[in-house]
Amino acid sequence: MDLKVYYRKLRETEGSIREPYVVVVSLATPDGGKAGVMSETPRDVAARLIVNGQARLASEEERQEFAARAERVRKEAEQAALAERIQVMVVSDAEGRRGRNGGRDLKGQLA
Repeated sequence: MDLKVYYRKLRETEGSIREPYVVVVSLATPDGGKAGVMSETPRDVAARLIVNGQARLASEEERQEFAARAERVRKEAEQAALAERIQVMVVSDAEGRRGRNGGRDLKGQLA
């Protein structure tokens, strides 16, 4: 492979991509690459994947699908994090009447 041609293709491909981050769709490769996996990558990485024949740019429909899925996953992760932060404490009536200081008076002695 001629390196000058490779890097020229790389620069041309990167120059044709306008956005700083793009969604690419993987292609099947002889070394076991799985086709159809979408991911968001920086422009330079996307250009390298395209020139190497490992991915292609996603269509507008595929980009919208990817964004919707990413938003759904983000919301689910936020809800899971919120559910972990919620704490419930069961307090009996006697403990509730003793108050916050755990039944101790102002000097720290048990009441």
